[in-house]
Amino acid sequence: MMHAATEAGKENETEYWGVSSCIDLYDCDLALMQNADAIREFVKLLCERIKMRRYGETQVVFFGDEPRVQGFSMTQLIETSLISAHFADASRAIYLDVFSCAPYDPDDAAKFAAEYFKAGSHRVNVVYRR
Repeated sequence: MMHAATEAGKENETEYWGVSSCIDLYDCDLALMQNADAIREFVKLLCERIKMRRYGETQVVFFGDEPRVQGFSMTQLIETSLISAHFADASRAIYLDVFSCAPYDPDDAAKFAAEYFKAGSHRVNVVYRR
C-alpha cells in the first residue's frame, strides 16, 4: 500500500476542516464489483467502521457507453459529507473517495475496502482540507 499526504497540512492535522481520502483498489473481485447489493452492504459496513452516519439511501447506478469505464457508480451522503466510488469493470479497479469534516482513519478505511473487495493491491492519497 502507498500512502501520500499532501502538503495541505499533515503536520497541522489539528487545524484542518476535513479529511479527503482517495482510495484506489486494483485487481478486485469482479463478481463483488458487479453486485449492487454487495456494494450497498459495503457502504453500510464502511460507515459503521469509520463511525459515519448515513444520510439517505446508498445510490448505486450502472452506466458507461465505453467499455473502458463501464460499471457501477455509488454515492452515499453522510451527515459530515460524502462517500462515492466508481467501479471500472474492464480494469477491475475501484476508485473510492471519502470526504468528511469528522475525523476518521483513511488507512483503516482503505484496508477495509481492500479486504471487502479482495483487492490485489491498493493506494491511498489523503488531503487535509482547510
